[in-house]
Amino acid sequence: MKDDLKRAGENPELLKRECGIDAKLYVPGGEDGGQEPECCRRKHREDGEREALQKRLSRIEGQVRGVRGMVEKEAYCTDILTQVSAIQSALNAFSRELLASHIRTCVVQDIQDGKLEVVDDLLLTIQKLMK
Repeated sequence: MKDDLKRAGENPELLKRECGIDAKLYVPGGEDGGQEPECCRRKHREDGEREALQKRLSRIEGQVRGVRGMVEKEAYCTDILTQVSAIQSALNAFSRELLASHIRTCVVQDIQDGKLEVVDDLLLTIQKLMK
């Protein structure tokens, strides 16, 4: 998986084609003077928050690897589907946690800074999550 991400990071077209992400590579001091494109916005997370998110993602990765193993071992369809449902629930919980943190930190700070366009960005994000 890390190789796939590295390969995609080296090839923005691959990232767009395989992940649906239209990204421009950020190169410090590059052609654009080293300015970060919007797709590469950053957010500092406290150690506890970052570790909790990473822990959730590690569990989800393990669940996905487990499903792959079930397919390889020709497990019964409904057993696999039950595990896929558990993965979807885990991803939804991850999204809820990240969204709550985003609202409490990024959105509140931007509103306090007078950047009200963050509300439209938040609404678009919520619409995407509710698909």
